[in-house]
Amino acid sequence: MAIQIKTLDQLKSMRQANLLVRSTLELVRANIKAGITTSALDAIAEANIKRGGGISNFKGYHGYPAVICVSVNDEIVHGIPGDRMLMPGDIVSVDCGAIIDGWHGDAAFTVIVDPVDSEHAKMLEVCEESLWHGIAAGVMGAKISDIGHAIEKYINSQGEYGILREYGGHGIGNAMHMEPHILNFGKAGHGPTIEAGMVFAIEPMITLGSEKTKVLEDNWTVVTQDKSYGAHFENSYCIAPDGKPFVLSVEDGGKAQLARLGIEVSSLLS
Repeated sequence: MAIQIKTLDQLKSMRQANLLVRSTLELVRANIKAGITTSALDAIAEANIKRGGGISNFKGYHGYPAVICVSVNDEIVHGIPGDRMLMPGDIVSVDCGAIIDGWHGDAAFTVIVDPVDSEHAKMLEVCEESLWHGIAAGVMGAKISDIGHAIEKYINSQGEYGILREYGGHGIGNAMHMEPHILNFGKAGHGPTIEAGMVFAIEPMITLGSEKTKVLEDNWTVVTQDKSYGAHFENSYCIAPDGKPFVLSVEDGGKAQLARLGIEVSSLLS
C-alpha cells in the first residue's frame, strides 16, 4: 500500500483547500433552518467555493451532480441536494470538498434543525467526539488501524450505536480519495505505520440502530435499512514534518480539541 507523502509546501496548499471547505461548511451551517431546500444549501456552497478561488471536487466525481452532499435523518452519507425542504427536528449531515492548486480538502458535520431531541443530540456528540479520539490515536508511529480502534472504543463506551461498516475514512492529497481506506472499527496495531507527510480524512458514521445500509435508486444516497437516524463528522488532518499532527480543516489546527486528549499539534502550519 503506497501512501502519498507531502512536503510542507504541499501541506500548506492542502491547508488552504481545507480552510475553504471549513468556511463553506460554516456558511451552510448558518443557513440550515426549517423551510430551506437542500438545493439552496448547495447553491450557497458552490458560490462560496468559487469566491474562495477553489473548485469543487464533488461535482462531477463519478457523475455526482452537486457541490455538497446533504443527508437527512436516515440518510447517512451521499445525499443529493434537491427540492427537499428541511423540517423542524431534521438531522442534517453536510459533506463538502474543494481543490486549490491541485490539492484537496474534505470535511463534514451534522446538525439538528430546531427543536433538538436530546437522544439525537447525544448521538451527534458521540460521533463528533469519536472523530477526535481517532485523530488522537493516529499520531506519528501509530498503525492505521489504531484510528478505527479508537473510534470504535469511544463510541461503544457511550451507548448502543451502529457503526457503518462499508464506509470510512481515506487518504487525501492531489486526489480526493487515496490509500489507505480507514475503517471506523477494528483491532489496533495493524496496517502501515503513520509517517510525517501523510494526510487522512477521518469520518465516523453512526446510527441509533443497525449499521446495515442500502443505496437508493439514485445510486448515491446511503440510508439505514432499519430507518434509524444517523450522524457523520469528518476532518482532514496531517502529520507535519516535525512529527506532530495538525488538523487542516479546523481553524486552530485542532489545538483545543486535541489538547484535551493530551496531543500537541504542530506549529508549522499555523
